[in-house]
Amino acid sequence: MPEEVLFESESRQSRADIATYLRRVADNLEAGDPITLSAGEQSVTMAPPARPTFEVKAEREGPADAPGELSVEFELEWDEDGGDDGDDGDLEIQ
Repeated sequence: MPEEVLFESESRQSRADIATYLRRVADNLEAGDPITLSAGEQSVTMAPPARPTFEVKAEREGPADAPGELSVEFELEWDEDGGDDGDDGDLEIQ
């Protein structure tokens, strides 16, 4: 299935600023409100269902014998038609 990027933003931010963004997303999720992402001329509003699939991934990219780039990715996924095919997992974040 082809992928269409609806919104993309990448910039260096302080950890405090990133926490503010994540908190705002968490607050909207908890309240059942849509999430609006905007930067410059770009804007998209999405309304996650009550039980989206939540993916957490930690990655290291680069050569095996030299320093690389580390990342933590958080992703919410759901079918546009409202279907729910996600697995229930026992994720812990400390």
